[in-house]
Formats: sequence, structure tokens, C-alpha cells
Amino acid sequence: MSQDHLILIQPGFVRPGRAPEARFACPDCNVLEGLLATAPAGAAAQLKVSRVPFERPRQAVIELLGPDHQGLPVLVLGDQHPVPADAQRHEGRAFVNDVQQISRLLAERHGLLAL
Repeated sequence: MSQDHLILIQPGFVRPGRAPEARFACPDCNVLEGLLATAPAGAAAQLKVSRVPFERPRQAVIELLGPDHQGLPVLVLGDQHPVPADAQRHEGRAFVNDVQQISRLLAERHGLLAL
């Protein structure tokens, strides 16, 4: 059985064309980081969480979802729960990349707080 896999952008990245000392965070990823930080102990035990660099190509994401689906955050859905009908698919993997939907699924499937 595969587990759900949440992929986020590592906070503190430098953006091309911006001052090199300026650091940034993905707003949607940070919302989910906050939900993870406030999760009850053990709530996300069956959830894999990865953080990848901001720069593209994002090879770890490409390996799972192909080069056309590198936008983050993304929740790659495992087979332990029903897959929503509106989930996107790539080579048999179902995923969602809307932060509201990810939040709802993390609450339903893993006991995290909902937005």
C-alpha cells in the first residue's frame, strides 16, 4: 500500500532577479507547513512529507508526475483512502495541487486541522 505524499517547496529560497540576500517562502506551502506544525501527535503518521528546492526543473516531482506538473504544493494520493473524482492523474498516480483541497484531504485523511 502506498501512502499520501505531500511535496512542498523548501522555505528560504532565493528568487532569480531579486537581491541575493532576500529570502522567500511559497505562501501556499507555508500554509500547509503551519497545518503540519499544529497537527496532533501522530496525526500525520501515514503521510510522507518532502521539501524540494524552488528552482526548476524539480526532478523529484518530475519523476512522480512528469514535467508538466511541477507546481507546488502537491499531494500525491496513496491507495489507503478513496481518491476524489476531480483528482488529476499522471501515469496511474492521482494528485491534487489546490491548497484548499489539499488542506481538506489532510484533515479528512490524517487528522490535521482544516483551513
